[in-house]
Amino acid sequence: MGEGEKDPRVTLAGERTQMAIFRTSLSLDRTTLAWVRTTLTMTSFGLGMIAFFRTIRMQANTPESVRLHEAAIHFGVALVVIGVVASGLVAVSHLSALRKLRAGEMPMAARWPLSITLALLLALLALWAMWVTFHG
Repeated sequence: MGEGEKDPRVTLAGERTQMAIFRTSLSLDRTTLAWVRTTLTMTSFGLGMIAFFRTIRMQANTPESVRLHEAAIHFGVALVVIGVVASGLVAVSHLSALRKLRAGEMPMAARWPLSITLALLLALLALWAMWVTFHG
């Protein structure tokens, strides 16, 4: 290679870096879409549960059906709130990671992942629902 010639490996490395950034952004999109699907499912399940137990209450207006309907309302609202909050957090996380990628910075994994937080919240919600159902 002569004095004025440019090393072709430098050009290839730059192209590979750009492709890696592009693949990473597509991966972020897939992860965000999976979160959107999950949060919409939680929200829909919460609303569906409220409607289901309301129908049972309307069919048989017993003290037990009233108690189950009230518990379902609390549980369903909690699922909707968790779903909405998780959607907001996912959007913020996605935008932050994209901003870092575009700035040439390395996005870092969260110290306390949203998936673990959501799993713990849902586990606590399930324990609370079982407590209310069996000790209400």
